[in-house]
Amino acid sequence: MTEFPIWRKPQHHMDAENPTNHVHWVELFFDLVHVVTIFLLGNFLSHHLDWHGFLIFTGLFIAFFYAWADSSIYNSLYISTDIPHRLIMAAQIVTVMFFAASLNAVTGKGWVYFALAFAANRGLTGLLYWRARGGENDRCGLAYEQGRNFFILAIVFALSAFLPKPLAYWLFGAGLIAIQLQYMLPKIGTLRLERFVPRLGHISERFALIMLILLGEGFFKMVVTLSDKGIYKLGAGALLNMAIGGQSLFAMAWVYFDGVGNAKPKSRMLGTLLGYWFGHIVLMWSTVMVGVALAGEIYVGILAPYPYDYGIIGTVGLSVFLASIWLLQQLVEGRDTTRRHSHGGVRLFGIAVTVVLLLVLPHVPAIVGNTLFGTALFSQIAWPLSIALRERRAKR
Repeated sequence: MTEFPIWRKPQHHMDAENPTNHVHWVELFFDLVHVVTIFLLGNFLSHHLDWHGFLIFTGLFIAFFYAWADSSIYNSLYISTDIPHRLIMAAQIVTVMFFAASLNAVTGKGWVYFALAFAANRGLTGLLYWRARGGENDRCGLAYEQGRNFFILAIVFALSAFLPKPLAYWLFGAGLIAIQLQYMLPKIGTLRLERFVPRLGHISERFALIMLILLGEGFFKMVVTLSDKGIYKLGAGALLNMAIGGQSLFAMAWVYFDGVGNAKPKSRMLGTLLGYWFGHIVLMWSTVMVGVALAGEIYVGILAPYPYDYGIIGTVGLSVFLASIWLLQQLVEGRDTTRRHSHGGVRLFGIAVTVVLLLVLPHVPAIVGNTLFGTALFSQIAWPLSIALRERRAKR
């Protein structure tokens, strides 16, 4: 008789019968809770459009990514659906709520709350692994090592909450680096263990879902900005700009899902897996930047210059987005047509146009800037489609 899911103890997917790659509803709920974190991260960047603010935003984004990704890795390694697992995930959701709520004041009195919430999140991730240790096939100690590592990291992040600044920031940053190193370090990192074999289909589906959330946040930010300013107060130019922004986010989703989305890494070679992992970190970081930049569409008509601070993060974000797509499509399986149609020349053309846009942005009206931005982005769809149409006609 099949055991009911709420009583089933954590089990490594290699020991389970017919493990599925599909995401469990608890994981979906966990992903959706990060919507508010992404929105507030974007707000932080839009209110701190200088080098100092940009660097803090990048550090916060990395922290956000690990809060999401480490849980995703656990769930790709272990089939875990019982009541204690659900309660731990519910507690993790609360930690996300607290460090999201502290983002606006993270450089001041909100720091203690942010660091402690993040520390609790690390500790709960350790608890997930700790529950999975001791299985008859877990003699390699994967669950034990991961649980121990995350408990130690939780202590490090908790200490950073009470140290004087900037020492607190340095310790927190060292902790973020240690999160990655505990996977990767030769001879002691958990990547060396034979059962560190995540379900690649599960991981790719999680990445695709979080990308949809990131892109959706761009729509959310534009609509909230327009609503706050008053749609009835703006001219036709600003409304046209907003429509362009919405279409741009849709195009980014198109480019991602045609090129990379839901595709598994083509091998388990370490270089391929690390490229897939780091490529997605950079891709998501750049996606948030573009979403923030597109909110600047609301502040101008079609003849005034685009706000340069928004323009910088938008053009840099788009060029990094295209470069990341270019890298990732080389690392995933089953996208031969995409690699043939959306080849390096297509990606390089888009990147080159964004560089030109960055140079001319302060000197041209927004309509020209939007035209160049649209050329860089929509060429990534139009060019491959034209190649596909030529191939189709040639076969007739």
